[in-house]
Amino acid sequence: MKLYIKQQIFSWNDRFSVYDAYENELFTVEGELFSFGKQLAILDRNGNEVYRIEQELFCFRPRYHVVQNGEIQATVVKELSMFSPYYTVEGPGWEVQGDFFDHDYEITDGGRLVASVQKQWFTWGDTYEIDIDDRLYDPAAVLAVAIIIDCVLDSQDN
Repeated sequence: MKLYIKQQIFSWNDRFSVYDAYENELFTVEGELFSFGKQLAILDRNGNEVYRIEQELFCFRPRYHVVQNGEIQATVVKELSMFSPYYTVEGPGWEVQGDFFDHDYEITDGGRLVASVQKQWFTWGDTYEIDIDDRLYDPAAVLAVAIIIDCVLDSQDN
């Protein structure tokens, strides 16, 4: 399954849509304008919250939680490395590696490919393609991890 994140360029808060290959809107991601740390809600097409992303403040390394129904399902941590950065996803036990600066990376589960993420160039606003093995993995959970990595990269650029 392929998902496409299309972020709006001019927005007071984080708000963007996620589409399938046929341009059907599957998810909406909405950020809270006034919050301590980054907080985003992933909503399904009916407006129901599927996951919430919450930034953990006062950490040495960037840490974000993926929360569902008030329970932490996963924690994404940027790991320190002398050679190239990578992320771990505590909970499902995923790893994320690749070229983060070009937004071209893979999420793996014990060597098995969960998803690949690539930035689409020459588009109005930022557009990302996420190719997910949706037979085995929850597309919304993978989407949450990709959004978190984008948040970390965005905060490093600012």
